Amino acid sequence: MAACAAQTGNPPTPALTRVSHTLAAPTPPSASLPQKVLPGIDVLAQRDFSALRGKRVGLLTNQAGVNSRGVPTIDILKSARNVNLVALFAPEHGLYGDAKANDSVADRIDARTQLPVYSLYGKTRRPTAAMLDRIDVLVIDLQDLGVRSYTFISAMRYVMEECFRAGKEVMILDRPNPLGGLKVDGPMMDDALMSYVGAYRVPYVFGLTIGELALMAKGTPGWLDVPENVRKAGKLTVIPMSGWRRSMRWPDTGLVWKPTSPAIQDWNAAVGYSMTGLGCMMGGFSHGIGSEYPFRTLRYPGKMPEEVLTALRAEKIPGLDFRIMSLVQNGKTIRGVYVSVSDWNAFRPTEISFHLMHIAAQWNREAGKGNPFAKASADDALLFNKHTGSQALWDALVRHGEAADVGGMVDSWARDDRIFQDRSRKFWLYK
Repeated sequence: MAACAAQTGNPPTPALTRVSHTLAAPTPPSASLPQKVLPGIDVLAQRDFSALRGKRVGLLTNQAGVNSRGVPTIDILKSARNVNLVALFAPEHGLYGDAKANDSVADRIDARTQLPVYSLYGKTRRPTAAMLDRIDVLVIDLQDLGVRSYTFISAMRYVMEECFRAGKEVMILDRPNPLGGLKVDGPMMDDALMSYVGAYRVPYVFGLTIGELALMAKGTPGWLDVPENVRKAGKLTVIPMSGWRRSMRWPDTGLVWKPTSPAIQDWNAAVGYSMTGLGCMMGGFSHGIGSEYPFRTLRYPGKMPEEVLTALRAEKIPGLDFRIMSLVQNGKTIRGVYVSVSDWNAFRPTEISFHLMHIAAQWNREAGKGNPFAKASADDALLFNKHTGSQALWDALVRHGEAADVGGMVDSWARDDRIFQDRSRKFWLYK
């Protein structure tokens, strides 16, 4: 998901067009993986949807919003006898996840349900007054990745702000953080760089569920762009999961992964997104988008995979291993270096990105191309910094190139991350 400047203002609700979609049949749980975790939608159903009785309900979700048996939350709420589902809202990539990153998505009428679908990634990124007039509560069921630049959490922030202003309730149906609830890593967000890919003052990998992040945003002064009395009065309800523990990564949950966006088709891609997304924004590395291993396979123009492998191993990055493999990318068979996690406890997700920047700066200098960071345009620099969240990193790369003290910055961020994690504990729903 690419960086986008935060939208301001609430333009009029656009006309609705009709679109037809079908959803794949629910995938049964694997026989080898006992069903351990029930997402918030299952818990809400167990409670007979009592929290929604008598309310006009809007639902922000997409194709990954399903219960533990793979049944879409849209269908569950639409068919529940005591739920009045009146409108759907869609994040980046649209209600069915078929729009490319950064593509504007129009408002529509959903042919399956005949409900209006209001896009929060089109002419507006905030629910307008006209949209909110239709509902009493806006339910959010989105599968997040636990990574700051993945824009579903930004949509959640904007929903909270506008609903609180309008006196509408926000309800989060909680879901697992695919990376677990203990992994916190990467630079903190600089206030001056906040945007739609950096909407919270959190590390790049923040170690909270989407429900916990919502509680922290509401409970921390200055995190929401609303007056303090509005923040305090805003009604936020989180329906927690059943059976989830902080130590659980996605494979531990017993749940079947549903693609959250076109490039995140499985859990391996979700882990890869936390690792290589930043490191391939500048300098020349590619990370396998368009292949069966997105965000996990590294290539560099003019370098053989063997050279990439040697350079990566020389960096001695804790918790990671590398191997050369063949893959199909955009219909062509190519070779690249696959990144695997060999020691989850030692693994710091974002660390490899900064080593990729170091290698790219070295190879650019050796090729007589100069420092790629010093030569970057203002627009490229701003895009990079909005994703990374750290002006200090950019300044060091511009001044020193390959000589920048990447290790020192990673260690400094780790200290800040521990402080953040301690502060976030009061908002944990799963101890």
